[in-house]
Amino acid sequence: MTSASLILASDSPRRHQLLKQIGVNFTVSRQDIDEQILDQESPEEFVSRMADEKAKAALQSNMGKNVIIIAADTIVVCGDLVLGKPKDKSDALRMLRQLSNRTHRVLSAVTVATTINQESVMSDTLVHFREISDIEAEEYWETGEPEGKAGAYGIQGFGAVFVRLINGSYSGVMGLPLYETAKLLSEFGILTWRPVKGLPCE
Repeated sequence: MTSASLILASDSPRRHQLLKQIGVNFTVSRQDIDEQILDQESPEEFVSRMADEKAKAALQSNMGKNVIIIAADTIVVCGDLVLGKPKDKSDALRMLRQLSNRTHRVLSAVTVATTINQESVMSDTLVHFREISDIEAEEYWETGEPEGKAGAYGIQGFGAVFVRLINGSYSGVMGLPLYETAKLLSEFGILTWRPVKGLPCE
């Protein structure tokens, strides 16, 4: 077990909730970086680079401290298009029309870093949406939930009613794949909650 402090390079309430869910103590250091995709950059390369750059920025802003940084980024990929956070209402409605009655991918990359070591993982989840009417999309926007979320929806909120099926990591769609994250943190000496071995299921 490490004596270093864990810092989450994100002010996402969903990521805060998920880390707390697995019993991890952390502080927050929000990082603002350029989130533009590069020419010829694949979705996988893009989401991994975003997590890496957030981690590097957080390390830089906490220079000289005994810290471990965890950073993450999540994108929605529909066909060949990367759907990030909507700029406004019309952008959100455009995204929801694209996702309606289709299957899309949610990629969540996680980077854990110190000044001497850095490791990354990524989850890839398929999400199947039912058809979303124009009226539903408008009403969903009015809930305020699509703002600030990749693909303009939140699976943990009202947006769950659009989801017919997921294949992969539910927590990854929320923004932090817990299986991969817990495994990665353990490599840096950060222990998460552990079940007691040998207890029978009831």
